[in-house]
Amino acid sequence: MAPKAKPSAEKVAKAVKGAVSRKVKKVRNNVHFFKPKTLMKRREPKYPRRSVESRQRMDKYRIIQCPVTTESAMKKIEEINTLVFLVDIKATKLNIKAAVKELYDVKCAKVNTLIRPDGKKKAYVHLTQDYDALDVANRIGII
Repeated sequence: MAPKAKPSAEKVAKAVKGAVSRKVKKVRNNVHFFKPKTLMKRREPKYPRRSVESRQRMDKYRIIQCPVTTESAMKKIEEINTLVFLVDIKATKLNIKAAVKELYDVKCAKVNTLIRPDGKKKAYVHLTQDYDALDVANRIGII
């Protein structure tokens, strides 16, 4: 045990004999302080924070509420190959397009929307040339 203690005693003696060194203060050349980039580990939780995954609340049945069957809507079906629906106020044009495709198996060329004065959203769904709005309306049961 004694032979091992000797080198450390020599180091201490050398340090005591030497001059006391002062820590040099770092000269800052910039007024902005940047936080040092340290190791960032990925989170590995022990348990899930939510017991059940959240489901999508805007499904196709909530997006499209009902078709509009007014005279002006019928005129659009017959003349300009367009279906008119009342849709959820939060539905986007892309959501409406996807919902119409899923529900009625038709391809939409374009969707125009407006919010009526009573606060409901109305969507004009223009169908492509491959599909006839009159046939789709018959299948839905509008006409």
